[in-house]
This record gives sequence, C-alpha cells and structure tokens, in this order.
Amino acid sequence: MVTLTDEEKAMRDGRDGDAVAAAMDLLIRYADALGAEHLCETRNVAGTNTQPSPAKTKLFEEGGWSKAFAVISLDCDDDIEVPRMKVPTCQLQHGFGNDALGIMPYSERNIELQADAESFYSSKGVNVLATCTPYQVGNLPTYGEHIAWMESSAVVYANSVLGARTNCEGGASTGSASITGRIPCWGNHLVENRYGTHLIESGLRMTGFQDWGMFGYFVGDMVQEARPVMVGDLGQPDLADLKHFGAAAASSGGVEMYHIPGRTPDAPTLEAAFGGAAPPEPLHYGEAERHAIYDSLNSIGNSEDVDFVLIGCPHASLEQIGRVARALEGRTLSAGTELWVMTPRALRAVSDRNGWTATIERAGGRVLTDSCPAMSRVAPTGTKVFATDSAKQAHYLPAILGIESWFGTTEECVDAAVTGRWRGSLAPAAVVR
Repeated sequence: MVTLTDEEKAMRDGRDGDAVAAAMDLLIRYADALGAEHLCETRNVAGTNTQPSPAKTKLFEEGGWSKAFAVISLDCDDDIEVPRMKVPTCQLQHGFGNDALGIMPYSERNIELQADAESFYSSKGVNVLATCTPYQVGNLPTYGEHIAWMESSAVVYANSVLGARTNCEGGASTGSASITGRIPCWGNHLVENRYGTHLIESGLRMTGFQDWGMFGYFVGDMVQEARPVMVGDLGQPDLADLKHFGAAAASSGGVEMYHIPGRTPDAPTLEAAFGGAAPPEPLHYGEAERHAIYDSLNSIGNSEDVDFVLIGCPHASLEQIGRVARALEGRTLSAGTELWVMTPRALRAVSDRNGWTATIERAGGRVLTDSCPAMSRVAPTGTKVFATDSAKQAHYLPAILGIESWFGTTEECVDAAVTGRWRGSLAPAAVVR
C-alpha cells in the first residue's frame, strides 16, 4: 500500500478542495495497483484535455469542461470546479485548428469546441503547446527530473535524450498530476528500472533520420517494451534523428527508454548503460535486417499513384521544414496530390519568418499545426495512397484510415508530391568496416 506524506494526506482529505481530493484518490488507487511504495513530486505535466472527442463533447454538453475533466481526468462523477493547475502543465497535440478550415474534412464544430476548450484550460494555467514534441517549443525538463508525460514519442525522447524520468502516462494520471503535483513513483522513475536490458550492435552507419527511423523500427520489434542499448559506429545523431528513432521504436514495440553510450545522458559508457552488469549477447543489425525493415514498412503500398504526402511525425523540426522548402523551390505539386507538413504552431511562426512556409505554399503544399492525420483520423478527401518519411506514421496511418502507404526519404516524398508517383528505393547503407 502506498505511503503518503502529511502534505499528500491533507490533499486527499480535502484541504485543497473536492477536485484535488478526487485526484489524490485516483492517484492512490493507481499507485496501489502498480505496487508503488510512494508518490513522486513533479513540476512538469504534459497531457491532453482540449481535443473534443465524442466522449468529451457529450460530457461538455452535459456540464461544461469541468464535467469533462472530472469524469475523464479524475474518474469522478461529482459536479466539481476545476482548480488552477498546481504545477506547470502543457497540452500535447490535439485536433486541428483554424488553419485547417477548408483544407481537410475535419468538423468545424470540433474546431470551435477546441477553441473553447483552449480558452477554458489556459485560464486554469495549462500552456497550450499543442504538439507531440513539447521539447521543441520550450518544455525541456532537466536531467533526473520526475515528470508526468503522455504520448509515446515524447516519453521515449524525455527519458532517453533528456534524462528526465517518466512512464507513458494516460489522461487520468496526467490530469490528476496537474492539480496535485504528484505521480506514482514506479517504473522509469526508479533508477534500477532504467538500466539496459538488450544490446543491439549495428554494422551499419546511420546517415540520416530515414536510417534512424528504420533502425528504431527494428529495435522496437526486437525488444518490445524493454530498454535497448545501441552500439556501433552510429555517427552523431541530431534532434530529428533521435526523434524518429524513438518514435519508431515506440511504435513497433513499446520502448520508453534507450541508451546510446557516449550520446545519451544515462549512459556515458557501455558499463553505465547496464548498471555495471555484464552486457548480454548482442542482437545484430546489418544490411539484411535493414532491407527487411524497409520492405515491411513498404508492404502496404501497391499503387504507385500517390494522393497525399505527409511530413512531420513526430512534428517536424525547423531543420526538417527548411529541408522540405529547399526540395520544393521552383517546383509545383501534382494536381492530384496534397502535401502536408505538420509542425508545432510556434515553429510555424519561425517558418513563416524564414520564408519556408511561403515556398511550400507556392508549390501547393500546406504547413499545418496542432494535430496530425493519425491523431485526428483525417486525410484529404479521396486519399487512397499516401507517402511519408516517418516510420511511425507508416506503421499507424494505413490501419487507422484504411489506405496504402509508402515510406522513404524526405526528398523522395517531395518528389512524389510533385510527380504524383512513388519512385522511392532503398539506397545502399554505409557499412562499418
């Protein structure tokens, strides 16, 4: 049974109001179910409250956003008032906003409801970042900090690249954490649960985030929910590389943390990655495995006629937006093909200033914010075949929307948008000698 501090008992007993008491009740039940001995203090919560799902919309119509928060985030049927967030809390990606009006088959009513929800929650202290990559737009937890985040690609990045500590939380636990500053202390919050479990040895050098995405997809499939440690002449990954690696590993498996000795903060050495234990026998990643992953990610594509090209899953970095703009300079999209670049609204503003948005729009493409086709379950009307540079989106979107997919480099995706045809192929890998 979880042990509470005097402060936590006071919150449970109603000192701070009914909503906080309900949140503590939920967190205590959650901790007991997990076998957590105590709660962690947190000052960084990333959740999702504003997207008007059918359930939230029904609850809103019954009793406003307070009712929706009580039922979904606190497991409470009482009529309670949502207090101001106790700790810094941000909204992850949600539904599409006004910049999507007239572009996609997304309900205008949902856009209006979401704007109302944004106003409500921001008045309660929620920072509406509206992105699956909060670390790209100002939410950068410090090394060793206990946080409470949702969203698989954000969680694996926070644990692995930033060295913060979080499990992959849900709407109820993050909602409760946001008004209590507490989360069950188990799993990735405990040092002993953060050491590597599998050794992956790559015989190939990663040459860009397509390679990192395929490598991540292989690793996730191999280790599932365990903690892989990658070695080999991997080069120096950047933000986009590690973003795509983690997202792919969390999609094909359930990876919430990985180590690259000398690159990620919890693993200055191979020995440190395994907590001093002897590394296990390595799993090998080579040319055969790389080809098998590429073929798997392209196994749902039959028609070479591409209707839709999607860039930005997880949400595109500034470097990625600039890369798309450079590839589109002086070109025009095929009349039958749409190109969407998904990015945080804050980065869209920088893209606007840099002239990249204008370049993409002159070619016929779109730079859109706040959501993605998988999150909102929409694509351009009539889409049958899409292309993407994201292993995560190639994994999910065909199943969600029942469409075919192609996976390749950013430049191959831009070429497909311009020609309306898929002409991608796997380039030879850089083999480590």
